[in-house]
Amino acid sequence: MTTKECYEKIGSNYESILGRFGSEALVKRFALKFLKDPSYAELSEALEARDAERAFRAAHTLKGVCLNLGFDRLYEISAAMTEDLRGRDINGGDRLFSELTTCYEQLTDVIRQLEAEA
Repeated sequence: MTTKECYEKIGSNYESILGRFGSEALVKRFALKFLKDPSYAELSEALEARDAERAFRAAHTLKGVCLNLGFDRLYEISAAMTEDLRGRDINGGDRLFSELTTCYEQLTDVIRQLEAEA
């Protein structure tokens, strides 16, 4: 799988991120680094602990990482979750977590396929 095919499979705009990064090698390098990003795990842990402040920070960080990497769908969900958590209300903030988890797992599965073929 090429990096372009990876982005197409996740429904993101490869040409946009390529224009921002300048080369396929950089896009691929940073996409693969996403697998080690702790934001999702931190968000999950914070929600489980009912820690709204930590959950907000983790969702906000995940949103930024996804925006920078062009992971459009996960960006949209994490942005909505960030807004839900902005008031530090954990009860409203976790309503999107199931959808976010599904999207995160689909994204990381595709990135792992890219990694396996590297």
